[in-house]
Amino acid sequence: MSGLLEGKSCIIYGAGGGIGSAVARAFAREGAAVFLAGRTGSTLQTVAGAIAAEGGRAEVALVDALNEEAVERRVAHVADSAGRVDVSFNLIDRGDVQGQPLVEMAVEDMLRAVTTGLQANFVTARAAARRMIAQGGGVILHLNSASGDGAHPGMGSTGPADAATESFMRYLAAETGQHGVRVCGIWTAGVEETLNREKLSGVGGDATPDPATVIQMISGMSALRRCPNLDNVCRVAIFLASDGAAGITGSMTNVTAGLVLR
Repeated sequence: MSGLLEGKSCIIYGAGGGIGSAVARAFAREGAAVFLAGRTGSTLQTVAGAIAAEGGRAEVALVDALNEEAVERRVAHVADSAGRVDVSFNLIDRGDVQGQPLVEMAVEDMLRAVTTGLQANFVTARAAARRMIAQGGGVILHLNSASGDGAHPGMGSTGPADAATESFMRYLAAETGQHGVRVCGIWTAGVEETLNREKLSGVGGDATPDPATVIQMISGMSALRRCPNLDNVCRVAIFLASDGAAGITGSMTNVTAGLVLR
Protein backbone atom coordinates (compact mmCIF):
# COMPACT_ATOMS: atom_id res chain seq x y z
CA MET A 1 0.00 0.00 0.00
CA SER A 2 1.37 3.41 -0.96
CA GLY A 3 2.04 6.06 1.67
CA LEU A 4 0.46 9.47 2.01
CA LEU A 5 3.49 11.14 0.42
CA GLU A 6 4.23 8.57 -2.27
CA GLY A 7 6.07 10.14 -5.19
CA LYS A 8 6.51 13.53 -3.55
CA SER A 9 9.88 15.30 -3.33
CA CYS A 10 10.47 17.00 0.02
CA ILE A 11 13.28 19.35 1.06
CA ILE A 12 13.90 19.49 4.80
CA TYR A 13 16.22 22.19 6.15
CA GLY A 14 17.69 21.43 9.56
CA ALA A 15 17.22 17.73 8.85
CA GLY A 16 19.96 16.73 11.27
CA GLY A 17 18.16 18.12 14.32
CA GLY A 18 15.79 16.36 16.67
CA ILE A 19 12.54 17.32 14.97
CA GLY A 20 14.09 17.59 11.50
CA SER A 21 15.50 14.06 11.54
CA ALA A 22 12.25 12.59 12.84
CA VAL A 23 10.20 14.37 10.18
CA ALA A 24 12.63 13.29 7.45
CA ARG A 25 12.34 9.64 8.45
CA ALA A 26 8.57 9.88 8.76
CA PHE A 27 8.22 11.48 5.32
CA ALA A 28 10.42 8.78 3.80
CA ARG A 29 8.32 6.03 5.39
CA GLU A 30 5.29 7.60 3.69
CA GLY A 31 6.96 7.24 0.30
CA ALA A 32 8.56 10.65 -0.19
CA ALA A 33 11.96 11.22 -1.74
CA VAL A 34 13.61 13.25 1.00
CA PHE A 35 16.30 15.83 0.31
CA LEU A 36 18.14 16.53 3.56
CA ALA A 37 19.73 19.96 3.97
CA GLY A 38 21.81 21.31 6.81
CA ARG A 39 25.25 22.51 7.88
CA THR A 40 26.64 19.37 9.57
CA GLY A 41 27.40 16.56 7.19
CA SER A 42 27.89 13.84 9.80
CA THR A 43 24.42 14.25 11.32
CA LEU A 44 22.77 14.42 7.91
CA GLN A 45 24.54 11.23 6.84
CA THR A 46 23.32 9.50 9.98
CA VAL A 47 19.72 10.43 9.15
CA ALA A 48 20.18 9.38 5.52
CA GLY A 49 21.59 6.05 6.67
CA ALA A 50 18.61 5.44 8.92
CA ILE A 51 16.22 6.25 6.07
CA ALA A 52 18.06 3.91 3.71
CA ALA A 53 17.99 1.13 6.31
CA GLU A 54 14.20 1.51 6.45
CA GLY A 55 13.96 1.25 2.66
CA GLY A 56 13.53 4.96 2.01
CA ARG A 57 15.18 7.43 -0.34
CA ALA A 58 17.31 10.30 0.92
CA GLU A 59 19.90 12.66 -0.52
CA VAL A 60 22.20 14.83 1.56
CA ALA A 61 23.52 18.33 0.83
CA LEU A 62 25.36 20.88 2.97
CA VAL A 63 23.22 24.00 2.75
CA ASP A 64 23.16 27.13 4.89
CA ALA A 65 19.48 28.15 4.94
CA LEU A 66 20.54 31.79 5.35
CA ASN A 67 22.47 31.74 2.08
CA GLU A 68 20.22 32.77 -0.82
CA GLU A 69 22.45 31.40 -3.57
CA ALA A 70 22.99 28.06 -1.83
CA VAL A 71 19.27 27.60 -1.25
CA GLU A 72 18.36 28.57 -4.81
CA ARG A 73 20.92 26.07 -6.14
CA ARG A 74 19.55 23.33 -3.92
CA VAL A 75 15.96 23.94 -4.94
CA ALA A 76 16.99 24.00 -8.61
CA HIS A 77 18.82 20.69 -8.16
CA VAL A 78 15.82 19.03 -6.53
CA ALA A 79 13.49 20.33 -9.23
CA ASP A 80 15.81 19.06 -11.96
CA SER A 81 16.45 15.64 -10.42
CA ALA A 82 12.96 14.92 -9.07
CA GLY A 83 10.99 16.82 -11.68
CA ARG A 84 9.34 19.11 -9.12
CA VAL A 85 9.50 20.39 -5.54
CA ASP A 86 6.42 19.25 -3.65
CA VAL A 87 7.26 20.17 -0.05
CA SER A 88 9.69 22.57 1.64
CA PHE A 89 10.00 22.42 5.44
CA ASN A 90 12.31 24.72 7.42
CA LEU A 91 13.35 23.35 10.82
CA ILE A 92 16.68 25.07 11.48
CA ASP A 93 17.81 26.18 14.94
CA ARG A 94 17.28 29.94 15.40
CA GLY A 95 19.40 30.48 18.50
CA ASP A 96 16.53 31.43 20.83
CA VAL A 97 17.30 32.88 24.26
CA GLN A 98 14.83 32.39 27.12
CA GLY A 99 14.72 32.74 30.89
CA GLN A 100 15.95 36.33 30.97
CA PRO A 101 13.84 39.43 31.68
CA LEU A 102 13.52 41.48 28.50
CA VAL A 103 14.81 44.57 30.30
CA GLU A 104 18.06 42.72 30.99
CA MET A 105 18.47 41.04 27.59
CA ALA A 106 21.26 42.04 25.22
CA VAL A 107 20.23 43.38 21.81
CA GLU A 108 22.03 40.59 19.97
CA ASP A 109 20.26 37.94 22.06
CA MET A 110 16.87 39.44 21.24
CA LEU A 111 17.51 39.85 17.53
CA ARG A 112 19.31 36.58 16.79
CA ALA A 113 16.24 34.34 16.75
CA VAL A 114 14.10 36.99 15.05
CA THR A 115 16.51 37.67 12.20
CA THR A 116 17.74 34.09 11.79
CA GLY A 117 14.25 32.61 11.86
CA LEU A 118 12.69 35.18 9.54
CA GLN A 119 15.61 35.22 7.10
CA ALA A 120 15.89 31.44 6.85
CA ASN A 121 12.17 30.97 6.40
CA PHE A 122 11.98 33.78 3.86
CA VAL A 123 14.93 32.52 1.82
CA THR A 124 13.80 28.89 1.75
CA ALA A 125 10.09 29.60 1.30
CA ARG A 126 10.70 32.14 -1.46
CA ALA A 127 12.90 29.72 -3.41
CA ALA A 128 10.34 26.94 -3.04
CA ALA A 129 7.38 29.19 -3.86
CA ARG A 130 8.95 30.32 -7.13
CA ARG A 131 9.21 26.71 -8.28
CA MET A 132 5.81 25.76 -6.92
CA ILE A 133 4.08 28.66 -8.68
CA ALA A 134 5.64 27.57 -11.97
CA GLN A 135 4.60 23.95 -11.49
CA GLY A 136 1.10 24.79 -10.24
CA GLY A 137 1.26 23.72 -6.62
CA GLY A 138 3.23 22.64 -3.57
CA VAL A 139 3.37 22.89 0.22
CA ILE A 140 5.56 25.12 2.38
CA LEU A 141 5.72 24.17 6.06
CA HIS A 142 7.09 25.90 9.12
CA LEU A 143 7.05 25.35 12.89
CA ASN A 144 7.13 27.51 15.99
CA SER A 145 6.16 27.39 19.66
CA ALA A 146 2.95 29.50 19.51
CA SER A 147 4.64 32.12 21.70
CA GLY A 148 4.06 34.80 19.08
CA ASP A 149 0.31 34.81 19.70
CA GLY A 150 0.02 36.19 23.21
CA ALA A 151 2.47 37.14 25.94
CA HIS A 152 4.41 34.64 28.00
CA PRO A 153 6.88 35.99 30.60
CA GLY A 154 10.33 34.46 30.37
CA MET A 155 10.08 33.40 26.73
CA GLY A 156 12.65 36.01 25.71
CA SER A 157 13.31 36.20 21.97
CA THR A 158 11.07 33.26 21.13
CA GLY A 159 7.79 35.18 21.00
CA PRO A 160 8.98 37.95 18.65
CA ALA A 161 10.70 35.36 16.42
CA ASP A 162 7.57 33.21 16.24
CA ALA A 163 5.38 36.21 15.44
CA ALA A 164 7.65 37.51 12.68
CA THR A 165 7.82 34.20 10.82
CA GLU A 166 4.17 33.39 11.30
CA SER A 167 3.10 36.77 9.92
CA PHE A 168 5.33 36.36 6.87
CA MET A 169 3.95 32.90 6.17
CA ARG A 170 0.33 34.12 6.30
CA TYR A 171 1.13 36.82 3.76
CA LEU A 172 2.89 34.26 1.58
CA ALA A 173 -0.17 32.00 1.75
CA ALA A 174 -2.39 34.88 0.62
CA GLU A 175 -0.14 35.73 -2.32
CA THR A 176 0.58 32.21 -3.59
CA GLY A 177 -2.70 30.43 -2.96
CA GLN A 178 -4.09 31.34 -6.37
CA HIS A 179 -1.25 29.28 -7.86
CA GLY A 180 -2.08 26.19 -5.82
CA VAL A 181 0.63 26.73 -3.22
CA ARG A 182 -0.31 25.97 0.39
CA VAL A 183 1.56 27.47 3.35
CA CYS A 184 0.93 25.71 6.66
CA GLY A 185 2.45 25.76 10.13
CA ILE A 186 2.68 23.69 13.27
CA TRP A 187 2.64 24.96 16.82
CA THR A 188 4.57 22.74 19.19
CA ALA A 189 6.62 23.24 22.33
CA GLY A 190 8.43 21.03 24.80
CA VAL A 191 8.66 18.03 22.47
CA GLU A 192 9.70 15.36 24.95
CA GLU A 193 12.46 13.56 23.05
CA THR A 194 14.22 16.83 22.20
CA LEU A 195 14.43 18.10 25.78
CA ASN A 196 18.03 17.12 26.49
CA ARG A 197 20.49 18.99 28.68
CA GLU A 198 22.41 20.46 25.73
CA LYS A 199 19.34 21.96 24.10
CA LEU A 200 17.84 23.28 27.32
CA SER A 201 21.10 24.91 28.39
CA GLY A 202 21.57 26.43 24.95
CA VAL A 203 18.21 28.19 25.17
CA GLY A 204 17.88 28.93 28.87
CA GLY A 205 21.44 28.98 30.16
CA ASP A 206 23.18 26.88 32.79
CA ALA A 207 20.52 27.63 35.41
CA THR A 208 17.87 25.77 33.39
CA PRO A 209 16.35 22.82 35.32
CA ASP A 210 17.26 19.29 34.29
CA PRO A 211 15.23 17.63 31.51
CA ALA A 212 13.12 15.50 33.85
CA THR A 213 12.07 18.58 35.81
CA VAL A 214 11.25 20.53 32.63
CA ILE A 215 9.16 17.63 31.30
CA GLN A 216 7.29 17.46 34.62
CA MET A 217 6.67 21.23 34.54
CA ILE A 218 5.36 21.21 30.98
CA SER A 219 3.19 18.17 31.63
CA GLY A 220 1.68 19.85 34.67
CA MET A 221 0.72 22.93 32.63
CA SER A 222 -0.72 21.14 29.60
CA ALA A 223 -4.36 20.12 29.24
CA LEU A 224 -3.40 16.54 28.38
CA ARG A 225 -0.94 16.41 31.29
CA ARG A 226 1.93 15.37 29.06
CA CYS A 227 4.42 16.80 26.61
CA PRO A 228 3.87 16.46 22.88
CA ASN A 229 6.20 13.90 21.32
CA LEU A 230 7.93 13.48 17.99
CA ASP A 231 5.33 11.06 16.70
CA ASN A 232 2.60 13.64 17.36
CA VAL A 233 4.49 16.28 15.38
CA CYS A 234 5.43 13.95 12.52
CA ARG A 235 1.91 12.66 11.98
CA VAL A 236 0.56 16.20 11.66
CA ALA A 237 3.42 17.22 9.37
CA ILE A 238 2.69 14.22 7.12
CA PHE A 239 -0.97 15.16 6.92
CA LEU A 240 -0.29 18.84 6.16
CA ALA A 241 2.18 17.85 3.43
CA SER A 242 -0.29 15.38 1.90
CA ASP A 243 -3.15 15.88 -0.53
CA GLY A 244 -5.51 15.13 2.35
CA ALA A 245 -4.88 18.67 3.63
CA ALA A 246 -5.66 20.25 0.26
CA GLY A 247 -8.16 22.65 1.84
CA ILE A 248 -5.76 23.99 4.50
CA THR A 249 -3.50 27.01 4.09
CA GLY A 250 -2.43 30.10 6.01
CA SER A 251 -3.08 28.54 9.42
CA MET A 252 -1.29 26.87 12.32
CA THR A 253 -2.08 23.38 13.64
CA ASN A 254 -1.79 23.09 17.42
CA VAL A 255 0.40 20.15 18.52
CA THR A 256 1.21 21.32 22.05
CA ALA A 257 -0.74 18.66 23.99
CA GLY A 258 -2.84 21.53 25.31
CA LEU A 259 0.04 23.61 26.63
CA VAL A 260 -1.48 26.27 24.38
CA LEU A 261 -5.28 26.32 24.08
CA ARG A 262 -6.24 28.28 20.96
